[in-house]
Amino acid sequence: MSVITISRDFGSEAEYIAEKVAQALGYHFVDKEFFGTVLREYGLVEFDGEYNALPGFWDKTVNEHRFERRDEVVHMLNRAIRAVAQHGNAVILGRSGFEVLAPFANVLHVRLQAPISVRVERVMKELKIPQEEAEDFLKENDKVHVAFTHEYYQMPWDAIHAFDLVINTNKIPPDLAVTWLVDAVKGLGSAQKLGKPTLSSLQIDPILKKSVTDALKCTKAHK
Repeated sequence: MSVITISRDFGSEAEYIAEKVAQALGYHFVDKEFFGTVLREYGLVEFDGEYNALPGFWDKTVNEHRFERRDEVVHMLNRAIRAVAQHGNAVILGRSGFEVLAPFANVLHVRLQAPISVRVERVMKELKIPQEEAEDFLKENDKVHVAFTHEYYQMPWDAIHAFDLVINTNKIPPDLAVTWLVDAVKGLGSAQKLGKPTLSSLQIDPILKKSVTDALKCTKAHK
């Protein structure tokens, strides 16, 4: 039983790589849509909006209720990530899974990145938007992720020491990255010698565990 967390720059081909790795391993592919489904069961219907609109100084001082609500969303998200990890056999895309699951041996933490110029070209093609709009989109997206990891985990977005593998998808073709990750996760057995706890030690609320298990059944593990 193991888990892969994939942190990425938008435009680094992460979704393609994550899905292909899940398919190759027969793992569940877990992304923001999955977590949105789980959190909505707990009345947190604003998951996407809250995640993508992080608090600045004025939000904290002027809109205290919204700030508290956002803390509640992030707290519940972290619980859901741990519940998925305790289930095992999953590829978790984004949502700072690398930080939430940092203490555990049988988790492979991966960061996918690419130069901004390459990402701009990819976003222009994917979203069919002009260069200036793609640049603005990426700047705002990067800003949100930097703020999120700093605000809630006190972790710099580009802190490479938090990851087991860092891959530049401009130099490493996506399909080669898939092969690397599949081989790496198969070698995680020896990582347990590091003295860290394994995911089986996680204590999960039974109700949340059932919600996550049911949601995973709906996604089905890739064959």
